[in-house]
Amino acid sequence: MTKSATQPVNNTFAYLDGGWRPLTECTVPVNTHALQYGTGCFEGIRGYWSGDRINILFLREHFQRLAGNAALLMMKSPTVDEMCTIATRLVRQNEPKHNIYIRPMVYKKGLTLGPVLIDVPDGFLCYMQPLGDYLDTSKGLSVCVSSWQRLSDNSIPTRTKATGGYLNSALAKSEAVMNGYDEAVFLNDRGQVCEGSAENIFLVRGGELITPDRTADILEGITRRAILQFAKDLGIPAVERPVARTELYLADELFLVGTGCQVSWVRSVDKRVVGAGTRGPLTERLQRAYEDAVYGRNPAYASWLTPA
Repeated sequence: MTKSATQPVNNTFAYLDGGWRPLTECTVPVNTHALQYGTGCFEGIRGYWSGDRINILFLREHFQRLAGNAALLMMKSPTVDEMCTIATRLVRQNEPKHNIYIRPMVYKKGLTLGPVLIDVPDGFLCYMQPLGDYLDTSKGLSVCVSSWQRLSDNSIPTRTKATGGYLNSALAKSEAVMNGYDEAVFLNDRGQVCEGSAENIFLVRGGELITPDRTADILEGITRRAILQFAKDLGIPAVERPVARTELYLADELFLVGTGCQVSWVRSVDKRVVGAGTRGPLTERLQRAYEDAVYGRNPAYASWLTPA
């Protein structure tokens, strides 16, 4: 992961609770509720530099999900239209000429003690930073099945992108990196495959594209949905169903998808080589389709992009 993929540029402008200011001046009190208790939810949105402008990928879809997740977590976000306007202004005001990542978040900004969601005021922030490849998409990833279990929908729902829930992801990712892997794969409390620490997962067996279904304690990923759409458009059989751990070892192809990682193929799982140990033909077709869409090279998917 490159430095630019993990660190914002400090001279950019950001939005915080109704005001625009330099990112370095966007601060909250140390006793902010969200800082103490992880009471927030967020989105990650990519913008792709076309050579003359930034095209924001799935802008409205991300804010529709954020508004729904905030409501589920007893928080009130700005309207979807308001958040779209803030994000596009953010890009125009900062005038980037490279690929970017936009991070909006709804959070509890109250200063009271106690892990409770009711009667605590809500805030909204949005900033951006450069983002190249979150994971190296040119080489196969080495992943492991994590010893950490994915949070269940009855504990902290993964589908909400709740800030506090990402400690679960951080534990799994840290364990993987410390043990020499690139990424971790979660199992749920039923022993089924869920997803990576911050990515959805797909495998190919016998020419069929397979991904865990939406009841498997996964994030209902927007990139995941796009990959399923590409599969439909390309005539690739696809199914959403429970996936057993050992299916990862028997897969012909395996790849991770997400806003950050885009489409990243997996070379090995728990030191077991996947298929031929190279990027498989279906993975390559889907990765090419994704890149053509996000860079505006395929007009069939132009509606996915919002010029900024």
